[in-house]
Amino acid sequence: MRMLIYGAGALGQAIGCMLAADGHQVGLVLRPRYADVLKGTGLEVTGIFGDYRVGGEQMELFTSLRGRTGGSYDMILLTTKTYDTDKAIADILGLSQCYCPVVSLQNGCGNLEKLEERLGRERSLAGRVITGFEIEQPGRVRITVSADAVHIGGCIRGVIPTAAKRLAEAFDHAGLPSVAVNDIFQSLYAKLLYNCALNPLGAILGVHYGALSESEETRMLMDQVIEETFAVINAMGGSTPWPDAATYRRIFYTKLVPATFNHRASMLQDLENNKPTEVEAMVGYVATQGKKYGVATPASDFLAALVRFKQSRGWSRA
Repeated sequence: MRMLIYGAGALGQAIGCMLAADGHQVGLVLRPRYADVLKGTGLEVTGIFGDYRVGGEQMELFTSLRGRTGGSYDMILLTTKTYDTDKAIADILGLSQCYCPVVSLQNGCGNLEKLEERLGRERSLAGRVITGFEIEQPGRVRITVSADAVHIGGCIRGVIPTAAKRLAEAFDHAGLPSVAVNDIFQSLYAKLLYNCALNPLGAILGVHYGALSESEETRMLMDQVIEETFAVINAMGGSTPWPDAATYRRIFYTKLVPATFNHRASMLQDLENNKPTEVEAMVGYVATQGKKYGVATPASDFLAALVRFKQSRGWSRA
């Protein structure tokens, strides 16, 4: 397949390298500082799923979609931060002759709904990724941890689109464990539970995920966030693979956290680099939906406020 990866940071570069190494035609839209390096040195991926390497000539590398056509792409993968989703969709809509599916592989919730609204149900897909990717240096990405296979699905519950099957098969064959699912919303809500419990608190306290599970005080906070997130998902008419918050907490502490014990939150890395965070797609999303559906979310409100404060202070010092 010929695939375009828009917003190729750590996740996008890793996927692009693995797909290109497996024989797919891959284009990366990425920042100039990365494009310049990759053209000369190529791209390398290491870590828990093995080692992969492609030369710069094996990929299309560009920093903008301006003036480009999209008729030859089979799929576009969206890997930007959530606060760039609107711009990304506008840029994709600006591609002439482009009618291929677009797949959000982003954090948080709300991205698939934006794709559906702007591009239509038939073109809109999403993937849930619970895997850690880190850029060790320009041209080298390390895959550090993974709690589960990538899930890929479409907007209609109970239906697996053909494009979701094709992409899951391509990912899996390239070395990234993936499956197509008939309810991607359930998968995204499952990730929302995980992200809301760990990401903001890890960012505020500056610790890895495992440290959060070892303290009674932080476990109390995470438990409350899980309760609130579950209540909001239920109020929205959604579901998760677990019947209730208590069941999820057992899986969370015994399986999910141990699988990513040493992982440092993406939100923490953003704060350390004086970048905006994805707080509004995580606990900010839970708080917003809670207000909409009449569900109290005091812990989510509190964590979202602290992250917003820290990121505003970071920007003022930048």
